[in-house]
Amino acid sequence: MLEEVWPAGGAVAAVSSGGRIPEAGEPGVPHPAPRSRMSEGEARQGEGSPQAGAVTVSDIQELIRRKEEIEAQIKANYDVLESQKGVGMNEPLVDCEGYPRSDVDLYQVRTARHNIVCLQNDHKAVMKQVEEALHQLHARDKEKQARDMAEAHEEAMGRNLGQSEGRSPPQAFAKVNSISPGSPASIAGLQVDDEIVEFGSVNTQNFQSLHNISSVVQHSEGKPLNVTVIRRGEKHQLRLVPTRWAGKGLLGCNIIPLQR
Repeated sequence: MLEEVWPAGGAVAAVSSGGRIPEAGEPGVPHPAPRSRMSEGEARQGEGSPQAGAVTVSDIQELIRRKEEIEAQIKANYDVLESQKGVGMNEPLVDCEGYPRSDVDLYQVRTARHNIVCLQNDHKAVMKQVEEALHQLHARDKEKQARDMAEAHEEAMGRNLGQSEGRSPPQAFAKVNSISPGSPASIAGLQVDDEIVEFGSVNTQNFQSLHNISSVVQHSEGKPLNVTVIRRGEKHQLRLVPTRWAGKGLLGCNIIPLQR
């Protein structure tokens, strides 16, 4: 009686019970089936390449190309099995009496089966490489993004600090000494002891005397003026409209100059 055995190389051979195992090359016994075009040496080299240095997109593309090539070879070998009465991977190659089947090409079937097993191992190895490479690329991108954000934050902080150091605080040139209730100044939100750093077009650089403020007020009756004051160390922006009211003047407040 003949039985199927799998020698160490993976090729199937038909041997008689109790007899010796025929050597490869003898009649009816195929030579060891070829591996995929990705040899074991190439597979080892491929496994090491993503780990040797930084993974690139081209490395992943090459792995995917290799995976697709292996899948195409697996399909081609399955097509061979399908052409041989659809024997598949597990159907016996001996008849009911134990003799080799004569309705299929045993050499082609055994070679295709051997190739499929080898190719599936190669496919599993390449898929592992693809997964590891994708993880490495994703992790590196996240690290680069975090590093870029940190550098941008440090640059912005340094720029703001430099601007703060290079810009001196505004200097007040006058102070509100008194305010009448219900006056335009009171309605605008001015308070006693507010230090004025800007009054319409008058500022620290061009202020010479209170006549400058008086001139701006006279020419801005009924028109809003931007007034900037320092109150307890904080800057405040106000809108003051010089207007005739029940009291004296157009503002209803007393402003005195500061010594500079």
